[in-house]
Amino acid sequence: MSNRRIKSLTADEDDLLDDYDDDYYDDHEGAAGTEMTDEDREQMRIGTAKVRQALGLAYSKVPIKDIEDALWNYYYDVDQSVTYLKRTHKAVTAPPHKKMTTPSHKEHSVLPRGRLLGGTGKDGKMSKLQALAAKRLQQAAQKSSASETSKDATGGDYIESFSRLRFSQAKSGARQAENRATTGTDSTTLEAAQAHGPPNPEGEKTKEEDMILANQELRAKPSAFASVLTSLDTPVVVDASPWPESSSSLSTSTSFAFSEPTASTPKAKAKDVDNASDDLSSPFAEVSIDPVKVKSKNINVVEEYNKTTHKKAANFVVIGHVDAGKSTLMGRLLFDLGAVDQRTIDMYKKEAESMGKGSFAFAWVLDEGTEERERGVTMDIATNKFETEKTNFTILDAPGHRDFVPNMLAGATQADFAVLVIDASTGNFESGLKGQTKEHAILVRSIGVQKIIVVVNKMDMVEWAKDRFDDIQQQAVEFLVNAGFQTTNISFVPCTGLGGGNILNKEVDKEAAWYTGPTLVELLDSSEPYSFALDQPFRMTINDKFRGGVQNPLSVSGRIEVGNLQIGETVMVVPSGETANVKALEVDDEPQEWAVAGQNVILHLAGIDPIHLKIGDVLCSPDSPVPSVTEFKAKLLSHDYIYPMTVDFHRGRLHIPAHVSKLIARLDNATGEPVKKKPKIIKPGELVRVQINLEQPIPLEALACVVLRSDGETIATGTVE
Repeated sequence: MSNRRIKSLTADEDDLLDDYDDDYYDDHEGAAGTEMTDEDREQMRIGTAKVRQALGLAYSKVPIKDIEDALWNYYYDVDQSVTYLKRTHKAVTAPPHKKMTTPSHKEHSVLPRGRLLGGTGKDGKMSKLQALAAKRLQQAAQKSSASETSKDATGGDYIESFSRLRFSQAKSGARQAENRATTGTDSTTLEAAQAHGPPNPEGEKTKEEDMILANQELRAKPSAFASVLTSLDTPVVVDASPWPESSSSLSTSTSFAFSEPTASTPKAKAKDVDNASDDLSSPFAEVSIDPVKVKSKNINVVEEYNKTTHKKAANFVVIGHVDAGKSTLMGRLLFDLGAVDQRTIDMYKKEAESMGKGSFAFAWVLDEGTEERERGVTMDIATNKFETEKTNFTILDAPGHRDFVPNMLAGATQADFAVLVIDASTGNFESGLKGQTKEHAILVRSIGVQKIIVVVNKMDMVEWAKDRFDDIQQQAVEFLVNAGFQTTNISFVPCTGLGGGNILNKEVDKEAAWYTGPTLVELLDSSEPYSFALDQPFRMTINDKFRGGVQNPLSVSGRIEVGNLQIGETVMVVPSGETANVKALEVDDEPQEWAVAGQNVILHLAGIDPIHLKIGDVLCSPDSPVPSVTEFKAKLLSHDYIYPMTVDFHRGRLHIPAHVSKLIARLDNATGEPVKKKPKIIKPGELVRVQINLEQPIPLEALACVVLRSDGETIATGTVE
């Protein structure tokens, strides 16, 4: 069983007067201004991470609030949120990063502890060994400088330097042992010769060269962190061994220069940070996310439909005066058919008794809203499904109160036939004829409903009196015929909604033995549904718009009026003129690949901004779009005085302000021919052709049923010419 509440049309009439953008954002103030459910928070968390990843570092300055608002407004659609944020925010850009170089006079060298290699020259002059070492150091510095200059200073330098960074204690120890083996003897001999004998120039020269080969660079090795900052080309080896006390065991190192930053101002520092961000985001610069478009399988829907075996499907609307017992009657019907279990009814009874409304338990099967239960009246259209052996039915329980007539009209436009509930108790039937009972009957007939079943409810209140039933039947037939129903399309059945008599089973009370006709369920089963044009261009009015879940952030529901539809097809939204792709659809809450006219469907759409969709808009075939009009002519039957005036225009779930700008002619009620041109006023019961101007464009075709209301009363009904 499915139970879907449909959005009240009377909640805020100003919403329909605003532009499309205002319509959407007035109802969706954003994630920050709306109390979010746990599911919404989880979707928001996941969506924010995906959007931040898709934006990349080029859009790293987009505030988190903007991302959450975009996800909320686009029903957690990551693709559309990213597109919107990129359109409304500017990417971070900066000039190419300049590598900082160090002047030669600011370079510092670290010498080992102990005596200078080669000793000190006479009179403060540099010894030959020191001169040779200095020359080789200069050559090494020039080579390192040339290598650093040729290297491109990009963000890849940092990654490459990290990849070269390695810690190798074993390699350093092996190299150190080799240095000791090759230089240890020479060093000892040289020291002994200097201490005990005159120097040998040739031997001294040879040993000096050997020591220089073993110690080509005298400066200490930079740390690993410094090596990364200076983007060294040579691999960095961290030596974990103790610092050698002998100069002969010094490890070689590359030139390490400290450089003072040139960007001293905050603005310059920020520019350097932007450069680094731009460099790191460069791999994502060409990444783009394309929306997934489902392709149509080009199924011959009409042929497939004719091949399948299926039950009949029918929608019926339950109408009648307030307190006639409509919701209780339908709740009892669902219970008797097994659509609601005993445990649920017992729970409702307990809750109703605690509120002093013990007889409302069955009504609460349909009236689920807190305010509806407290007030004891239906305020919105409630839908429920049940099935018999022959037919799948959808109940549209309409509110009976005069304040909610627009909601009743919205439900009646989806109905194949109507069930009119009348209160049989003394005085209530008579008051209903003067109130919503008569108005509801006129309205459902004016929007195309031809068959009606009249349920005379609460017969137990009059002890199943046959005279009372006959009197009600006589008066009801009279006003229904005047409303436009044919006597062959009118059926009557006496019932008791609370006791269940004559709903599914016959009434067992002996006082009701005089009735031998069918039960309510039997009458419903005998109702033949409409035949629909399956091969005509697609048409469907949007009855509701909602989030269908994480995978389906934008979904709409309604009943297909004409034609057929399948997954992958493109539909046009009128009046916005935008197109959308049908990526999935459901028929009676079951996933299907196609659907036909007469079926209740949910469409999951992609490729369209939600602000272009409103309740009351029409989805149609792009090859045969519905015209969008602001002015039209209509043939109306008046129920009150009509003259050039401002009215409320109703067509299904759509109602907007309108103006009767011209009375073109009064028509003959029998033939429809003009009787009087340009009348000044039209009396109740007369037929008239008028011109109507609308405040905003709406989708409207010829022969569409329309209703005009003013000050809470229905003043005219008719069709578009």
